[in-house]
Amino acid sequence: MNEEIDFSAFSPTDYRYAVDELRAYLSEESYVRYKAKIETAVVRVFEKQGMIKKELCDEIVAATSSITAEEVYEEEKRTKHDIRALVNVIRSKVSDEAKPFVHLGATSYDVVDTANALRYKDAVLNVIVPDMLELERTWIKLARREKDTLQIGRTHGQHAEPVTFGFALAYYVNRWGSQILKVKEATENLVGKFSGAVGAYNATSLLIDEPEEFEREVLALLEIKPAAISTQIVPPEPMSDFVHALISSFSVLANFCDDMRHLQRSEIGEVMERVEAEQVGSSTMPHKRNPIGFESVKSLWKKFMPHIITMHLDQISEHQRDLTNSASQRYTQEVLVVFDYCVRRLKSISERLEVDRERMRENFGRSKDTIIAEPLYILLSYYGHPDAHEYVRRKSLQAYKENKPLKELVEQDDEISRYLQQFTSEQMGIVFDAEKYTGIAAEKTEKVATYWEGVLKDW
Repeated sequence: MNEEIDFSAFSPTDYRYAVDELRAYLSEESYVRYKAKIETAVVRVFEKQGMIKKELCDEIVAATSSITAEEVYEEEKRTKHDIRALVNVIRSKVSDEAKPFVHLGATSYDVVDTANALRYKDAVLNVIVPDMLELERTWIKLARREKDTLQIGRTHGQHAEPVTFGFALAYYVNRWGSQILKVKEATENLVGKFSGAVGAYNATSLLIDEPEEFEREVLALLEIKPAAISTQIVPPEPMSDFVHALISSFSVLANFCDDMRHLQRSEIGEVMERVEAEQVGSSTMPHKRNPIGFESVKSLWKKFMPHIITMHLDQISEHQRDLTNSASQRYTQEVLVVFDYCVRRLKSISERLEVDRERMRENFGRSKDTIIAEPLYILLSYYGHPDAHEYVRRKSLQAYKENKPLKELVEQDDEISRYLQQFTSEQMGIVFDAEKYTGIAAEKTEKVATYWEGVLKDW
């Protein structure tokens, strides 16, 4: 949580979950500046094509550089239209000779959709992706550190087979690395437009022989691609795909948090979210050490994950456009802010995650006499037993009822000895020492870590 809090703010995103580095892209003040950038790019291309004198272009550029959100909002009280308010403020700062060229040939969503795509792109590539990379490197380091740490694998909440804790972490290293690529790709696929009120270049066709080339030049100054075709708005799929990539990544974080907080349960106690010396876990139970960081991220995911439904709803617009997405799209930047807040928080938690290796071994020991069932059944089948799975299943049930080790019951079964005699010493060692039955967990951990280091090394 930020040290300086605006107690007059309505949204917790502002006073609790804000990321200061994102204000340059996602605050309302920055949004006005981004919309002004579009107006600037238009007049620069006008000047390049000889449609406006350089001194008039410079005048408008200077005006767009000086406007504030406060000015625009004050004017909007009168106009009841955000873009016309922006245009009026710019016009108020230039000469009568320059005024006609402000917003000339543009419609509101040439400005709005392009500004949104541009600011989201800048926010993700300059802040969010670097933060995602930092978390990935933290998880890689942690996975390598724990690649040989024995842990019981769990399926359906039950003890399954041995893994290593590093292997469990490598699973998230791989998922997160994949999401970084998807977020970057979706971000770079965001598009803008300068094609007018219905997308057919009606207005610019009156002024320019090649309106599509004019659009390309305007957007090239902003370093964003034009949509292949648009209506009054850009096609909604690139933005929907972009938000989906972020929320899908958010889901990876939520899944990681679920795993870690379950491992922190008192009955399991294999990891611990390290707390600060003065941190309080409960207002009435002084002994509590709660996984509040993991739980907070999961809670924020629950709040923002449904925004993808809103994005899909916003794909539907009547004919060349309606206004049913105008309010809902104003909340998209909150997804970016809270997502990045959670990325940063998990990096901090992961760096100080306490791993209790002895507790992991102790928990593993509770099942070591039964989890040899799979290697036993596999090898018995390989060496010719006609119904090994059923045999081991019955013996496992007997072991449970009689509270005896499965190994003991199998070794006492004379009928099975002829199969056991065929096992190699290495196979016998694995079958009757479950700690050795970790497959290639450690090697796979290293392979995954090395792969993603290579993919992301130049980022």
